[in-house]
Amino acid sequence: MNDTRRRIRVLIADDQALVRGALAALLEMEPDIRVVAQVGRGDEVVDAARASEAEVCVLDIEMPGMDGITAAGELARELPACRTLIVTTFGRPGYLRRALDAGVSGFVVKDVPAAELADAVRRVHAGLRVVDPALATETLLGGPNPLTEREREVLRHARDGSRISVVAARVHLSTGTVRNYLSSAIGKTGAATRVEAARVAEERGWL
Repeated sequence: MNDTRRRIRVLIADDQALVRGALAALLEMEPDIRVVAQVGRGDEVVDAARASEAEVCVLDIEMPGMDGITAAGELARELPACRTLIVTTFGRPGYLRRALDAGVSGFVVKDVPAAELADAVRRVHAGLRVVDPALATETLLGGPNPLTEREREVLRHARDGSRISVVAARVHLSTGTVRNYLSSAIGKTGAATRVEAARVAEERGWL
């Protein structure tokens, strides 16, 4: 009983059940780590972390309901004592910068060895910051995200090729304002169209 209490309480959030189960199995093999909750949606993270009294949340980025970076931001506000570790396939510099801004303590890619993942959980739990070194270097060289929050929002709604009037209705702005935001985003990404701008921004982790 005492040994169980001393184990680090971990929540895993990933929309792919196989990946979620594999991460849980790997971490459960560690004598000092206990997986106390698993969820498949980003908008379930905060409630599950609160209910399970998780100390570290291991989050994927792309999930239904809410992406992992946004969920990490909510955790930082709602449960500041709970640490977050992003473990993702998408090692994009823009994602790392956004994650750090959201209060994430660690950021590693999914091909990290199991021992390193467990060590990342321990270090994050201890209050340290853990960042994939190659991605950190790439992020520093790549510079900051040039898009404003409004430009990111408009691009997210425009990436499926919807008409400007449809995008305007989705974001509750006038068509003229949306057109201005899209024009600015197109210029900042060096793209020719709004769909291409959204693709470029997504590839760079700016959305």
